[in-house]
Amino acid sequence: MAAEKTRVPPIVLASASPRREELLRLLGLEFQVVPSDFDESAVAAWPPEGHVVQSASGKAQDVASGLDEAIVIGADTVVVVDDSILGKPTDDQDARRMLRVLSGRSHYVFTGLCVVKRQGGRTIACIEDYVRTEVCFGELSDEVIDAYVGTGEPLDKAGAYGIQERGSVLVEGIVGDYFNVVGLPVYRLSRMLMELGVPLFGSRESET
Repeated sequence: MAAEKTRVPPIVLASASPRREELLRLLGLEFQVVPSDFDESAVAAWPPEGHVVQSASGKAQDVASGLDEAIVIGADTVVVVDDSILGKPTDDQDARRMLRVLSGRSHYVFTGLCVVKRQGGRTIACIEDYVRTEVCFGELSDEVIDAYVGTGEPLDKAGAYGIQERGSVLVEGIVGDYFNVVGLPVYRLSRMLMELGVPLFGSRESET
């Protein structure tokens, strides 16, 4: 008896983020990247969990609308401190401002997820969720902040830091999903994909 893999529709990541692409590969899936043109600025910024879910959904639906058969993954991540959302810094000075705000205290990282299943040119399923992780920064001196900003790393990162790169030395600890802070909570995403028939690790064999 031959063994064959369960047939899975093409999987599409609706994001140009190299970090999300790298994390999605951890699941052992074959997928293609189709960045979305969805305008996140049209989504209300508060509350943050609503913002990230709506943005993730907008991205996934935007890409899915042009596909006949696919499973499309959308995601959006923000950094929240007090009642403010920190996006990507506009310049080095803005990055320094954000890092001073985060110094010596906790903040939260929210990532919204949306997975859309298309079949026969229509959406037959859509799952949405979000994950929140608490991140605690150590006290940062001006010298440390200046040195980190000087690496250029903060400029394309929400909250002006990347936990998976040099910014790791700024983080004293986290409570929750580390991969969520990087930008894609792979545990929750894997369960959402399984709900839509995508086997864990990308393959499931059955006897024929």
